[in-house]
Amino acid sequence: MSALDAIALGVSVISIACADLRWLRVAQREHYLAGAASRFAWRWWSSTVLNALLALAALAAAAVATVIPAVAIATALVIASGPVGFGLRGRTSRLRWTRRLALVAGLGAVLEALVLALTGAFSGLSGAVVAAGFVALAAPVLVDMALFVLHPLEDLLAQRYVRRAEDLLARARPLVVGITGSSGKTTTKNYLAYLLSGDRSVMASPRSFNNRAGLTRTVNEHLTVDTDVLVAEMGAYGRGEIAALCAWLRPEVAVITSIGPSHLERFGTLERTLEAKAEITAGARVAVLNVDDARLESLAKRLDATHKVLRVSGTDATADVAVLEHAEGLELRVSGRAYGVVEFVAESHTPIRTNAACAAAVALELGISPEAVLARLGSLPGVPNRLQRYYAEGGYLVLDDTFNANPAGARHALEVLGSAARSGRRMLVTPGIVELGRAQHEENAAFAETAARIATDVVIVGRTNRAALLQGCRRVADPPPMKLVARRKQAVDWARAELGADDAVLFENDLPDHFP
Repeated sequence: MSALDAIALGVSVISIACADLRWLRVAQREHYLAGAASRFAWRWWSSTVLNALLALAALAAAAVATVIPAVAIATALVIASGPVGFGLRGRTSRLRWTRRLALVAGLGAVLEALVLALTGAFSGLSGAVVAAGFVALAAPVLVDMALFVLHPLEDLLAQRYVRRAEDLLARARPLVVGITGSSGKTTTKNYLAYLLSGDRSVMASPRSFNNRAGLTRTVNEHLTVDTDVLVAEMGAYGRGEIAALCAWLRPEVAVITSIGPSHLERFGTLERTLEAKAEITAGARVAVLNVDDARLESLAKRLDATHKVLRVSGTDATADVAVLEHAEGLELRVSGRAYGVVEFVAESHTPIRTNAACAAAVALELGISPEAVLARLGSLPGVPNRLQRYYAEGGYLVLDDTFNANPAGARHALEVLGSAARSGRRMLVTPGIVELGRAQHEENAAFAETAARIATDVVIVGRTNRAALLQGCRRVADPPPMKLVARRKQAVDWARAELGADDAVLFENDLPDHFP
């Protein structure tokens, strides 16, 4: 029995290593938030009947192993190979062995080894075998424990980069514009940098560098003494995070683009989302708020007594700054006065008027003339993978909105799809929208219901939101054909085979492969 127990222990240790690789990858993709590995482990093991049965079998085998230790081999084999569909090596989110990941992996390994060593010391080899089976099952929990324990250390290590960034900011003394919101942050940031670039030396945080690590890196690697304006995108997963960023970045102009259900899973309620985003205004002189959003209109009223508030809109011509839809392009109005209409010349994307209005308001506040702002509105740059347009080899139009992950943006993308291919097929490819908390099912069902009225074909990718999307499509009396695929590549291949000239396909959101 000892030889068999030794084999069982060896197989179990290998299964622990396999599990660690999977859940460490999740931890890295989820920004090292404690709890993420366990949350995704539950999602994966409950994602299909097969995975649920395998999980039950692994638990049962671990229980039986307390009597017959060698049965732990069954637990090990399940954990090493599952959940089915979630491989050791990611297709879109591969593991990167950074310093932080190595530290988490090291502490996790120490915790696992400690459990095995203690049980082995008190219960011998058979006890270690039993413990190894349960450790393999608990791997995501142990990864989360390591993340929780290391969080204070990571905060301490990050402070040296913050201090360096503060020193550079003190020397360069740029005017800081902070931009936050549930959606539209990156687009507004790019619009603003473009509107200012002809008259000011501008440095904007690259890509979606919107947390402490990204913004300290932005300042430390890119800020120069010649920079006039620093445009900083600021994201948050909870209250206090934006306040912590503003403590050292200190925006003079604060922009809030929208309040919506993005990351509602973490905020809990839209009211908490509003309060978290409103932290950006605390030390600012000017607050630029998109009052097409009722919650931001209420915030504007609260801030009127303490700030200069610029109300902006994509629909209300009486707002302080409005960028309105016009038959010939975009119309700019400032305090109700029309400054003209400019034709939008770029064909690669569709401008988002509220984001353009936010950017225009900041540019005007910083001294750019309305005439110059109007002229530049006609050539606003797009953001890659955010409603980006191009034509595929087959002649059909592709609307690439794979970086969008909020309901408002998804609805806007559907409107664009509806107008893009009036005579041909209009295909939607989507895995749905995530991190919406309790609202996720209904938001995805509502999105699919709207899609079913616009699209001629709906392709649902993955299982994360499959039930909600199917339910939403079936709310329509005559729903379009629905195709289910496991991966986005299958959807792309099917679109290539099905679509031709006069057709269009919208790729709405794209989940990394650590989602079921």
